[in-house]
Amino acid sequence: MSFVALQTAPADFGEMLVALAASEGSASHPYTHSYELNADPLATRNLADVLHLLSMLHGPQPGLIELGGERNVLPEAADWYREAAAGFAAERHYLTQLIVAAGPAPSTAGESDTAAAILDQRRAMATIVCSDRFGCGIGAIAALILDWQAIRAVLDTAATRIGIRVPINQLPGEEATAYVLANLPIQPRLDRTLSFGARQLLLQHRGLWDVLEARKEARVDR
Repeated sequence: MSFVALQTAPADFGEMLVALAASEGSASHPYTHSYELNADPLATRNLADVLHLLSMLHGPQPGLIELGGERNVLPEAADWYREAAAGFAAERHYLTQLIVAAGPAPSTAGESDTAAAILDQRRAMATIVCSDRFGCGIGAIAALILDWQAIRAVLDTAATRIGIRVPINQLPGEEATAYVLANLPIQPRLDRTLSFGARQLLLQHRGLWDVLEARKEARVDR
């Protein structure tokens, strides 16, 4: 995947990150749209695997949004961080409900390797969120919120399949996120640091889908 430096005006930062989430995030990963995850007779088993690995990645607290909020120095972003933290707490609760209803993760070869990979991803994401480079952390958090829309679609597919009510997504929307990004203090090459933080977060999410797809293939081969 080629990474192109993005030069843009502050008002376009939100549009820039929306485009990155669409092209480099979960929505563009083939497995999220696959027959095996959405319509296969074994889809419930595959979805259970998604739920458990997502919980390993984003379930521990404090999560990425809390970590970012603790380091936030921008008064204009404070409400956005608070709304995001509350919204993601609701998403964690939803994820827990789904896991309880779906049951245990399917037995798959290489469980210890998977756990180690997820831990590495968590560390990598926490590192970028806590970066001292202005723009990296908020770019990563914005990417998480934007990419969660595609992840949420998978969660909702699981909910429908196992009979759980789909709750309203309470995370900040694209408009609120774009407003915060457009009002960041101007810094040299801010577009680059925002996009770098976002891309690093999206890279970890795509890595998770790679792991999930490989685990599905490993179960098929057994």
